[in-house]
Amino acid sequence: MDGLILNTEDLYTIGFQKIASRYGKEFTFDLKCRIMGQQTREFAASIINGLDLPLTVDEFLKETRFIYEELFPQSKIMPGVETLIRHLCDNGIPIGLATSSSKETYDLKVKNHSELFDMLKYKTWGSSDPLVKKGKPYPDIFLVAADKFPDKPAPEKVLVFEDSINGVKAAHSAGMQVVMIPDPRLDRSLAPEATLILNSMVDFKPELFGLPPYTQPK
Repeated sequence: MDGLILNTEDLYTIGFQKIASRYGKEFTFDLKCRIMGQQTREFAASIINGLDLPLTVDEFLKETRFIYEELFPQSKIMPGVETLIRHLCDNGIPIGLATSSSKETYDLKVKNHSELFDMLKYKTWGSSDPLVKKGKPYPDIFLVAADKFPDKPAPEKVLVFEDSINGVKAAHSAGMQVVMIPDPRLDRSLAPEATLILNSMVDFKPELFGLPPYTQPK
């Protein structure tokens, strides 16, 4: 969801930098890449350790909660995403959501996009689901998410969309194909496991993966 469907990765950066600035630290792009895809408590610990912040995980999360109650409802849909989701729904292709977010932060992020997210029928919130034992880059979240589909598809029948290195590694470890749409600043050589890397969802061609092609210009 974050950085792939919604522009919330930009909002996370704003929020994390607000906290880091209080202690004279910088939330760098390198640190951002390392935590993307991690579960809530995992990324909090990574930031605290990476920036040497005098905070506990619970203190850090309490501070971010106030920030994100303001920022997350401002999230926007990324280019090409709504077109693809509606196209897959119209063609009866089962689709779901596998996000490392908790259910609580998910609700904040989709506040103004509920109609679109209702189309993602099968949802897994990695930081809230007890079946997801480990966050990305471990495969847990994608295996749990796929098991929610009625036909219980084999991993090789599942196509994952990701923006993070950790997410690509998780999907690959799960035995699934993965289309990566990364931040343009990311060194793409760091994600050799990706089946395909695109600049934007606008560039995705469903027929490359055996899905119904778009019947009209996106």
